[in-house]
Amino acid sequence: MTAPTVHTALPAHGDPSTGTTTVGDVPFPLPPRTSFGPAVRAVYAGQLSRARVARVPLLFVAAFQSLGIMLLLRGVVDTGNETTSEQVVAGSTVLVVAFVALNLLAQRFGALRAAGALDYYLTLPIPGSAVVLGTAASYASFAVPGTVITAVTGALLYGLPLSGLWVLVPVTVLAGASLAGMGAAIGLLAPRQELATVAGQLGMSVVLFVGIIPANRLPAAIDVLRDLVPSTYAVDVLAATFRPSVDWVTVTVDLLVCAVVAVLGLTVATVALRRAGNARR
Repeated sequence: MTAPTVHTALPAHGDPSTGTTTVGDVPFPLPPRTSFGPAVRAVYAGQLSRARVARVPLLFVAAFQSLGIMLLLRGVVDTGNETTSEQVVAGSTVLVVAFVALNLLAQRFGALRAAGALDYYLTLPIPGSAVVLGTAASYASFAVPGTVITAVTGALLYGLPLSGLWVLVPVTVLAGASLAGMGAAIGLLAPRQELATVAGQLGMSVVLFVGIIPANRLPAAIDVLRDLVPSTYAVDVLAATFRPSVDWVTVTVDLLVCAVVAVLGLTVATVALRRAGNARR
């Protein structure tokens, strides 16, 4: 009788500086490095396909909690105070983005790191930034329907104009990118998967707290925290578009802040991705 063949998986890692990948102790040449754009699209498509299985529960939960908050506060706040109404609707809308881009993405990267699945991406001839951005974009895509539903429902519920809701496009993209960078960094830097989950949930709670309360009603210490949370700039942009007169200079500056934080967050997440891969070698 022939003895059964045992297949043993050998550890593999890539070394972009030498253009080789090593399986066990044997080096093999890496295929040509994929450029950034196609790499992002490939990762985005792969992660979107994976997350599509849970898209209905994900979309339902993301929008339902924000709609519930608006309905609850509708019976509590003074609807004659337009500033408060604008803040509640804008904060609840951006919360949908935070739930997906910050909370779920932190959990996703924490799970990938805990399972050792990051090794797969690190052996591919693609930039690490493409892995982070592609994964972040796939999760942020699921925030779009819930964001639109929440904003429109909130505007109708609180009697706010709908004419300025076109600003949801830059708000969703830039707020999603800034929060996704933070979520990815949390998931990759947290020493344990459970800590990444807790940190993501705490981050979403902070976004909720400083988002729905008008800045002039916050204590000075909390107001400083509000300035440090990038999503509050997106909330201020959306709230401003509900007013008859919009200061477009301030709106542009707030959106630029979100863009800068997005670049910084994705850069930190990319470095953390490489660090996580090197730590396992």
